[in-house]
Amino acid sequence: MSEAMVTETAASRSNGRPAKKEAKPKGPGFFARIAIFLRQVIGEMKKVVTPTRKELLNYTAVVLVFVVIVMGIVTVLDLGFGKLVLWVFGGNVHIEH
Repeated sequence: MSEAMVTETAASRSNGRPAKKEAKPKGPGFFARIAIFLRQVIGEMKKVVTPTRKELLNYTAVVLVFVVIVMGIVTVLDLGFGKLVLWVFGGNVHIEH
């Protein structure tokens, strides 16, 4: 191998300093990233499908029925745990003055 083909390394330099790292290519700047984000938001908003009136009423009814069912479950559990706590800790003690 000829000397012309050998590349210079940090160890073979006369000054002994390590070779500089190559600069990374910079990405888009701060304002360019904001612009890209806004374009992506607008692109996603164009994909949104608005429900028809019938679909909207159907979705609303489903949500309301679900909320009523969950309210019933929570009420029953609350009353049950309340009775259980009163039974365990003797809730029917009367204090006389």
